[in-house]
Amino acid sequence: MPSGELSEDQDQARPTGTEGSSPSLWSNPAYRIFLGVQTLSALGDSFSYVALPLLVLHSTGSVLQMGLVTGLTGVASILTGLFAGVVADRFDRRRLLMLADGARCLLYLVIPLAWISATPVWLIYTVVPIAGCFSMLFQVTYVTVVPAIVQPDQITRANGHMYATYAVASVAGPALAGFVASSAGPAAAIGIDSATFAVSALGVLLVKFNGRPRTSESAQHGSIRNEFLAGAKFLWLHPVLRPLTLLLSLITFLIYGLTDLVIYLVKDELNRPDTTVGYVLTAGTVGSFIASAVVARVRRRFAFGATWICAFSVAGFAVAGIGLSGSVPVIAVLMTVTLMCTGIAGISSMSLRQEVTPSHLLGRVTSAFWTIHTALGPIGAAITTAAAAGAGVTTICLVIGVAVLAIALTGMLTGIARPHAADRPAGEVA
Repeated sequence: MPSGELSEDQDQARPTGTEGSSPSLWSNPAYRIFLGVQTLSALGDSFSYVALPLLVLHSTGSVLQMGLVTGLTGVASILTGLFAGVVADRFDRRRLLMLADGARCLLYLVIPLAWISATPVWLIYTVVPIAGCFSMLFQVTYVTVVPAIVQPDQITRANGHMYATYAVASVAGPALAGFVASSAGPAAAIGIDSATFAVSALGVLLVKFNGRPRTSESAQHGSIRNEFLAGAKFLWLHPVLRPLTLLLSLITFLIYGLTDLVIYLVKDELNRPDTTVGYVLTAGTVGSFIASAVVARVRRRFAFGATWICAFSVAGFAVAGIGLSGSVPVIAVLMTVTLMCTGIAGISSMSLRQEVTPSHLLGRVTSAFWTIHTALGPIGAAITTAAAAGAGVTTICLVIGVAVLAIALTGMLTGIARPHAADRPAGEVA
């Protein structure tokens, strides 16, 4: 933690400096514990993502009902995202993290206990949406507490580590869930899932936060609508966050369905088996690990604007190359490059919001940002995949790649590219 005392707003707005002036992140016990907590929580989410649909499939034999469970989780998360930031700004964040993990522990524990004597599938449809709400609450709240655990010039590196935990969980979680489900049954897998959330909740007790976030008057007395709009208003007033949100919304619209396009390309147009599809997507996750390892150095050397613009520019070239290539190894490499670049841009973007947003607004700003920039994603995925079915993946990937490149370069005409603009707070917005 910083040796000197800074006011909360000064601490949040302080620009990223050189990490050589701060102790190592690994020497910070609060950070080590919190990273472990985050890893367990992410692993639990990834576990349940596979174990719950498998349990439904084993119990009903219906692929449709299996898909409904996954869809319910997504809908619950999106709806919760609208007000999760308000909750994170109103209440004690340590207790919210413990509540989110503790609630998921109890909810998922009910399922294997019930399956001992019966198979009440209706219980899954009750548990899943509620658990999805607590999952989103945890994700928003953990973003708000990172600046209270590490020094301001360590935020980007800390986010890189946490991004890596998600990448690990996305690979290890489904594999472990599948192994446990095949050997002991899906209900047992959900029981283990419950245990990860229990350990995570207990771990939060050991994390020491650097001060307590203030709560604004609007967060105490304002309506949910006005409080959500406070986050959107902050985004609009900030010289970098405003164009960043708008441009990222367009990019998300274009690339949200990229994984589906790659699967279609490899399996249908190149006539490769499912195992090849798995290898290509797994290779892509390597890019996430690379991003988490290099993002702090890249941003420290090139600043936010250049990092974000260059990362998405290279991603645009890579996406275009995916469509033009007929070689599976080349497609795998280009997927690695794409996920590396989007990871660098995403980690830098989250770190910037944490650095320039006053702590008492960070939950609402996070919710507003996530809701706004992801809103067009599902629509874009539907449009791009439908277009690929008619025009072919090659044409669509080329169009998407060129469009992403053009959008990224447009950032050079906005506050994103202005020196030091990313380090200035937009001012107090309640």
